[in-house]
Amino acid sequence: MLTLFEIAALLLALSALFSWLNAAIFKLPHTIGLLSIALIASLLLIALEAIAPNLGLAESLRSAVSQVDFNETVMKGMLGFLLFAGALHVDFTRLKDAKWSIGIMASIGVLISTFIIGGGFWAVANLFGVHLPFIWALVFGALISPTDPVAVLSILKTVSMPKALEAKIAGESLFNDGVGVVVFTIIVAIAVGAGGHGAEHAADHAASAIGIAHIAELFFLEAGGGVLLGALTGWMAYRAMAMIDEHAVEILITLGIVAATYAVAIRLHLSGPIAVVITGLMIGNKGVSFSMSEHTKSHLFSFWEMIDEILNSVLFLLIGLEILVIGFAPSYAGITLLAVPLVLLARFTAVSIPIKALSAFKDFTKGAIPVLTWGGVRGGISVALALSLPDNEYKPLILTATYGVVIFSIIVQGLTVKSLVQKVVDPKLL
Repeated sequence: MLTLFEIAALLLALSALFSWLNAAIFKLPHTIGLLSIALIASLLLIALEAIAPNLGLAESLRSAVSQVDFNETVMKGMLGFLLFAGALHVDFTRLKDAKWSIGIMASIGVLISTFIIGGGFWAVANLFGVHLPFIWALVFGALISPTDPVAVLSILKTVSMPKALEAKIAGESLFNDGVGVVVFTIIVAIAVGAGGHGAEHAADHAASAIGIAHIAELFFLEAGGGVLLGALTGWMAYRAMAMIDEHAVEILITLGIVAATYAVAIRLHLSGPIAVVITGLMIGNKGVSFSMSEHTKSHLFSFWEMIDEILNSVLFLLIGLEILVIGFAPSYAGITLLAVPLVLLARFTAVSIPIKALSAFKDFTKGAIPVLTWGGVRGGISVALALSLPDNEYKPLILTATYGVVIFSIIVQGLTVKSLVQKVVDPKLL
């Protein structure tokens, strides 16, 4: 059994080693390269274990990785800091200009995607002879529908695109994960309440367990409460920073306010992701403009860029190594393969409906729908949510499909989105 320090040392050492290999040899975008190398290393260890089981290398690394609670590490550790670091760089003016498209895609779009994926996944599972209650298919739809802000923002660093379009992708990813987590929490509560009932009884049973009014109350309390908490803590940090000009202290204020905001949100059952995004937007825009000198701004942004790089490296390394722990049933391979186009179809629909509806009132960048569809990358949040599910007969299928979609999304979509942007967007806008 490794100590916490030994696990942290192992992850940081592997992150440094794989990052060096990528920079020196493979030269892929940093996070994609790190995940790819970690995934390849994991698969090689699994193959080596099958050939020479007495070596114990795969088992040793599996034991170390299994000691890391991926859900707790991501959802209650890294996520708050990564979201704040991402929000810090988002231009609020451009975000405000795209508020309707971002708001609709991050809310109604998530719901549309959840039900399309849920219905399709239920049909595909049954096609392969796997009995999956409809409500548990909706659980998969809820956890895979939100785009991952960590993965999206990381990939956006490597792609040149029109600022208005970049604001939509970044803004949606920052907010839809908060909405998606709330939707996921509600649907899981319904699924657990529905027990082992089939699709024909789940809705009735769930309705008796959790009323529609209560669901709406939970949704608006968590999401709306997160906005209010983030605005309050962001304002407090802004006022405190405006009173001094000490870059070290101001950086410490941002570090403390992120941790405190996320912790308070969890304690009050509010949306922590939404809260820290609001805090980051306030400090990154209002705070930068009115409460800090250029000297402080330079140090602050450099600090959070470094935090972002370190945590991103460890997170994508963990995603690649999780294959050692998750394990896959070959019988689910077909369902997983079909889940990939299903998720993309749902994403296309969830993006197209809001943009088509809003295009009557405002102009959108040419190629917005394909870029938003293909650029909607899934990542560690979906894996963390899948791992958080209670152990039951449906979890292995959901976990396998989630991991397969995430790996495809990060590697294939992440590596090709730049080419897509160059192909469908007017070159004059790049």
